Formats: sequence, structure tokens, C-alpha cells
Amino acid sequence: MNLAKGRSTFDAVYSEIRKLSPDHHFEFRDPFWVLITTILSHRTKDEVTDAAARNLYKRYGTCESLAGADYSEVSGLISKVGFYTRKAERVIEVSRILRDRYNCRVPETIEKLMEFPGVGRKTANVVLADAMGIPAIAVDTHVQRVSRRIGWSLSDDPEATEERLRKIVPRDMWLGFNPVLVEFGKHVCKPITPNCTVCGVRPYCDFYREERSKAHAGKRRADSRSRS
Repeated sequence: MNLAKGRSTFDAVYSEIRKLSPDHHFEFRDPFWVLITTILSHRTKDEVTDAAARNLYKRYGTCESLAGADYSEVSGLISKVGFYTRKAERVIEVSRILRDRYNCRVPETIEKLMEFPGVGRKTANVVLADAMGIPAIAVDTHVQRVSRRIGWSLSDDPEATEERLRKIVPRDMWLGFNPVLVEFGKHVCKPITPNCTVCGVRPYCDFYREERSKAHAGKRRADSRSRS
């Protein structure tokens, strides 16, 4: 899908996506805890991430408290998330930097956020959009997959996809865009078995068009073999 087509069909496509996407659950809205939760979320299911973040919140509650936390205790509280030993170090270190340099106030720019250990563009954009109401597009695995399948992005690189989406998605729709596509990716456009039969995006979707073409080609080959 070229850029012009992506822009011209965006409203219709996004409207169908929203129809099929349940409301997104936000465990926290506070910028600090959104930051910590998103650091924990890498390669971890949402429900596991949320449970680990709740454990930290119930035990520590504030940036100051987590900054002074014991590593072994933190790692125990988040032990079900992927790479929990490294993430335990990260959340304590991030909390200490916030306490010592920013008086526990989370910075409001992507550049400053990305200076923290373990914080890339996705995490920074999640914090900006979901916790601070600052327009940003976070590209996680769901956004990347859905965008690639529809044809909004031809790249497998999340940063390239973000750049492309910033040209297609109207700026007044950046807020909430990630949560909507996350739910769409979890419930409809799944990684292994996308539920294309119920999806109103089909008329615009490169993935569906390609899969249908493959199915027709396979049927023609099977018919040809049966006649020979």
C-alpha cells in the first residue's frame, strides 16, 4: 500500500479496527508506574506484566521507595516476567536516576526518556501518550504486525514503521492508537491464526489479499492434479 492510499483509506480502516477492539485495560495512569510497567513488559504477556507491576506498587508505592529497594526482593516480586533478573536491576536503576536527577518527576520528552537504561522508543512513546497525553505512536509487536499486514508499513523495523505511521495517522488520532491496535492484534489479527473471517479490514488488507491468492492458487493446482 503506498502512502497516498494509506492516508486516503485510513479513516475507513481504523473505524473497522475500533469496532473489533475491546477497551484496553490500563493498570496505571501515573507516568512513573506506566514507565516501570512498560519496562517490565518486554517479551512478557500483559497479564503477567500487570501482576508483576501490581506487586511492586503494593510493596513500594513510590519512586523514592523503589529507588531504595533490595534487588533480591524486587526480582522475587517480578519473577514471572521474562528476563526478570535484568529487569529488576533496570527498574531500581531507573527509579534511582529519577530520584537523584529529576526529583522523581518523569521527563516529558522522548529524548530524555530514552536516556534511561532499558528505555527505547516504544517505551518512551507509551509513557508520553498513555500517561502524559502527549501525542506519540508506540510501535510494539502488535502494532508492528497489524501495520505490516494491512500494508501501512513495508518494514519489519519498528522505528521505520513508526515513521511511516506518523505520515499516515492524523496527529489528533495518535493518542489511543497503540491501545486500540494492541487489542485488535490480541483478539482479531493474532500472530498465528488471524481471524480474517470477522474482520472488516479485509478489503484494504495486503495480508488477506495475499493469503486468498495463495489459497486460490493451491486450489487450482489441486484441481489440475485431480483432472490429470
